[in-house]
Amino acid sequence: MQVTPMSETAAPHEPIAPPPAGPELSGAFTSVVQARRSIRAFTPEPVAPAMLRNLIASARLAPSGANLQPGTFLQVSGEARMRLCSSLLTAFREGLAEAQDYSYFPDPMPTLLRRRQVAAARALYGAVGIERDDSAGRDRQFERNFCFFDAPVALVVTIARDMGTGCYMDLGMALYGLMLAAQAQGLASCGIGALASYPSLIRRELKLDDHHAVVCGVALGYADPDAAVNHAVTTRAELDSYFRVVA
Repeated sequence: MQVTPMSETAAPHEPIAPPPAGPELSGAFTSVVQARRSIRAFTPEPVAPAMLRNLIASARLAPSGANLQPGTFLQVSGEARMRLCSSLLTAFREGLAEAQDYSYFPDPMPTLLRRRQVAAARALYGAVGIERDDSAGRDRQFERNFCFFDAPVALVVTIARDMGTGCYMDLGMALYGLMLAAQAQGLASCGIGALASYPSLIRRELKLDDHHAVVCGVALGYADPDAAVNHAVTTRAELDSYFRVVA
C-alpha cells in the first residue's frame, strides 16, 4: 500500500497577516510554549482530517534556508500502520540492528549530556512506577514508541538524502511549529526518535525509495489526562549554562 506524503496533498496554505503584537498575544504564545510537553498516552478521540492538514500546512510556515522547505510528513493509518508497528515491535524484540540514516546522539555521550539523559529516563519511568533495575518494564514502556503511543495520528517524517546538514535544522523548526500549532488547538504530541533506528524497515513497509532518509516519528492526538505517564516532568538547563553576552 503506497503512503501519500501529506506535503503533496495538502491544500495551498493562504498567508495570513499576523495580528498586531501586544501583551495579550505574547501571553497566549507563552502559554502555548510552556504547556507543550511530550505526551505518551492519548484518548481515542480522532483528529479531524481538515485540522491535521491545517496543522501540517502551519508547520510548513517555518523558516528554511533559501526557502527549500525540506522534509516530508507521512501519515500512516489503517492496515499500513498495523503492519509497520508490528514489524517495528518484532525488530526491537529480536534485537535487530540497522545502520541509521543519520547520527542522532553524540558518540561517546559527554558526561553532562549523559546526566540529562539519565534524569529524563528517571522522570519517565518513575512516573509509571518502573524501577531502575526493571529492564523488562523499561522495554515494555519503550516499545510504545513503535506503536506511536496509540495516538490517533501517526506520522513518519523523512528528508531527502541529498539535503545538506542545515536542512535538518530547518526540518526541526517545522516539527516544532507542528507541535506548537497542535498545542494551540488543544492537541498534544510526542516526537519519536526511536523510529530512526529502523530506517530500512520503515522504507520497506511504506514502499519508499532509498532517497527518503527516515528522521523520526510523531504521535499526535488528544492527551489522556488520567495517564500517569503524562505526568512525567523533565527539567531544562539553567539559562546561564547556554546563554551569554559577548561584547
